[in-house]
Amino acid sequence: MIKALIQLNIIGLIFLLLGFMGISEAQERKPNIIFILTDDQRWDALGYAGNNIIHTPNMNKLASKGLYFKNAFVTTPICAASRASLLTGLYERTHDFTFGKPTLNNQYMYESYPYLLRKAGYQTGFVGKLGVKLNEGIEDSLFTTSIKTYYPYFKEVDGEQMHLADINGNHAIDFIKSNQDSPFCLSLSFWSPHANDGAKEQYFWADYVDNLYIDAEIPLPETADPAFFSALPEFLKTSMNRKRWYWRYDSLEKRQRMIKGYYKMISTVDQVLGRIQTTLEDEGLADNTIIIFMGDNGYFLGERGYAGKWTLHEHSIRVPLMIYDPRQSAVERGKTFDEMVLNVDVTPTILDLAGVNVPESYHGQSLTAFYDQSPEHWRSSVFLEHRLEGNPLLIKTDGVRDDTWKFIRYDNHPDFIELYNHQEDPNETNNLAYESDYTDLVRHYRYACDSIIDKLLLDRVPSN
Repeated sequence: MIKALIQLNIIGLIFLLLGFMGISEAQERKPNIIFILTDDQRWDALGYAGNNIIHTPNMNKLASKGLYFKNAFVTTPICAASRASLLTGLYERTHDFTFGKPTLNNQYMYESYPYLLRKAGYQTGFVGKLGVKLNEGIEDSLFTTSIKTYYPYFKEVDGEQMHLADINGNHAIDFIKSNQDSPFCLSLSFWSPHANDGAKEQYFWADYVDNLYIDAEIPLPETADPAFFSALPEFLKTSMNRKRWYWRYDSLEKRQRMIKGYYKMISTVDQVLGRIQTTLEDEGLADNTIIIFMGDNGYFLGERGYAGKWTLHEHSIRVPLMIYDPRQSAVERGKTFDEMVLNVDVTPTILDLAGVNVPESYHGQSLTAFYDQSPEHWRSSVFLEHRLEGNPLLIKTDGVRDDTWKFIRYDNHPDFIELYNHQEDPNETNNLAYESDYTDLVRHYRYACDSIIDKLLLDRVPSN
């Protein structure tokens, strides 16, 4: 009898220990991470940002229940360089990749977030628009699964026409369902809402959003006034921003139609986001899957007489950014932050969330610093640049934005500079650069740009 009781106690102790081990293992289980990137979605093309026309309920939910960064910026407002910065955590001046440039240096890729996550035991997936050129064999070392997609926006799938956003969503869902035995990081990179530049109508969306925005009236921005455009320097009036304005906004009727198409493409992505969230719930993964959502650059919708991006004005550089981490308590989530954050902050954030050491070479800072409250010491200014060469319609520029001021200069047009008080002048209409009261401030920002550039160039490694 006593021997039997001893055996029962030992068995009970074993089960108790196994139970504690199970709890400990669950607590230490690494989170899944889904990084969703849209193409050309500006910060206010989102209901949560105060846009009362656009329909984005799933994005709104992500922002309202997570951490929302209302002043998020890209360091370079063009997709190729911005996506290279997201992979490497580096400014364009350092990683030296944009359109027309050689492949990204292998050394940067060996410190990229997918490479380091894969080394740490993560299943790493990529779906959609990669947007960068890599050396042969490197992609296989980054991703356990890679499915790159391309235009056109509609393709035949199982005998039916399907929108590219839904195709990407289906690939993403397949990856999620196939990777439940180990932590995963899925990089889902949509082509939407990028215009199909070679097509007359530019914007293409899934038919299930056809009925949206029919009765909406898109307001005309203040700086769409022809008088504002006519006062710009000639090199800005003949840039690619203006060339594409003729494709999209050169009549009031066309502008209404085009922006509604742009919004419909974003609403299509929103529907796909909802399907992904439902899949996480159905698969029992929702409580341990972090979702990071961001745009790859801003976008002009007729402001300044422009279409596209590329310059350093607010509409071109500012993007949506939110982080939803279900492991946080409800009281810790649902916060909006005013601090300036960057695309290069996302890269260390992903590694930090996965418990992987962040390379010292990175130029950004982990946004987990905002998990409890606004950090005491955060950047008060950001450096911005656009370095594409070989196309005179795409202008090389750099500048600084801080809590009050925006300074912009142009490589090939040193006689023209811009200085705006964006607190008092959010549409950047009153250029103060040539007023005598601001001479010292202009000098300060010139020096700041030069100093930052010197540092970024020192960080560059030799070419492949």
